[in-house]
Amino acid sequence: MSEIVEGAPAPAFTMPASGGRSVGSAALQGQPYLLYFYPKADTPGCTTQACGIQEALPQLGKLKLTVIGVSPDPVPKLDKFAAKYGLTFPLAADEDHAVAEAYGVWVEKSMYGKKYMGMERSSFLVGTDGLVKAVWRKVKPAEHAAQVMAAAKGL
Repeated sequence: MSEIVEGAPAPAFTMPASGGRSVGSAALQGQPYLLYFYPKADTPGCTTQACGIQEALPQLGKLKLTVIGVSPDPVPKLDKFAAKYGLTFPLAADEDHAVAEAYGVWVEKSMYGKKYMGMERSSFLVGTDGLVKAVWRKVKPAEHAAQVMAAAKGL
């Protein structure tokens, strides 16, 4: 597992996504994008984060930024989550967590003294050159959209 840092090339990916879509780094070549990883669809923190990003989409769109949410949930669950909250950006299913592992966000977590593997709430802003421009680890859901907006203005 590698730690992705600012200035590093963004790992390549292809994943199925909500709305019958497929998302992949090859199709995004030459465009800035945000890949944000979240643990589980339709849980309080993930909902706050997703809705904040959805609200910021018009401004992020002006910056020509594509946003992709990534979780280990299967596509049907992501479709339900997107429909429930009116999320229009793709929610990608990383069921085998290969993309999360490539980005170093499939980590050991601990809850109530139990250790398990799970998705670390993290985001990666990738520039038009395919290099990582900003990294946020252990994201605070309510503040995330504003952080992304500020960083994306510099692209």
